Amino acid sequence: MKKTVTAGQHAGKRFATRKLAMAGIFVAIAVVGSLISVPVAGSKCAPVQHMVNILSAVILGPFWGVGIAFCSSLLRNLMGLGSLMAFPGSMVGAFCCGVVYRLWKRLAPTCIAEALGTGILGGLAAYPVAKFAMGMEPGGMAVYMVPFLISTVVGSILAFVLLMIFKKNGVLGQIQDTLNS
Repeated sequence: MKKTVTAGQHAGKRFATRKLAMAGIFVAIAVVGSLISVPVAGSKCAPVQHMVNILSAVILGPFWGVGIAFCSSLLRNLMGLGSLMAFPGSMVGAFCCGVVYRLWKRLAPTCIAEALGTGILGGLAAYPVAKFAMGMEPGGMAVYMVPFLISTVVGSILAFVLLMIFKKNGVLGQIQDTLNS
């Protein structure tokens, strides 16, 4: 018995392939971008992952964003470019901003959700990772919040500026339409 593929099935595969390709690009940007960091107030400010979290939330959605954050954290760890604390920070922030964008479709609250999700919730989630998975003795539950906040605020600002430029020029709508058609 020969199985026939309908036009709708082809469109669904094209849809999934486009989203997967975009996710791969975002993972690559996050991994390569992890090489860019600036010392700020005794912390290493590496904003590219946070920018990617917001871009993926707006363009692909919350679950894609979490997957991208996981894959980029995994690759950075395998390449010796990050620590296990990359997982809670990036994944929590990606989920928070993805949910906020899905609910309200507004850029400013999405960027704020990334900053608060990564900086506060991700910073708190990093404590047990540091203590139990890495064998460190952090100085308290909130010890990672300030460095996480520094990076995520800078990344959120970068993403906001970039997305506003894309939105003003119609590029954001074209990307979203292409990925959803």
